[in-house]
Amino acid sequence: MRLIEIAMASAITMSIGGVSYVALNPAKLQSRAQVVADQASCRTVDTAIVGYLMNNGTAPTSIRQLKDYVRGDISKYRIVDGAAAGPGCAKA
Repeated sequence: MRLIEIAMASAITMSIGGVSYVALNPAKLQSRAQVVADQASCRTVDTAIVGYLMNNGTAPTSIRQLKDYVRGDISKYRIVDGAAAGPGCAKA
């Protein structure tokens, strides 16, 4: 039984160590947060494209056409082949 307790304590210590490393490495944490935010923004633009298409019967050709469908700045994005292109978007 003692071996299991030691293994559990080691696992907890390693876990705490990993969390501490991330806390002491804000650049890595910020970088990961930026990747997630970019992916969410790309998804938002894609959703706006679909919304525009549903409301107007034609696909948008410019990001400017989506201003009423998205809150926030999407100026880093463009529409390529009917889908969002820009930060966080999958490369074709």
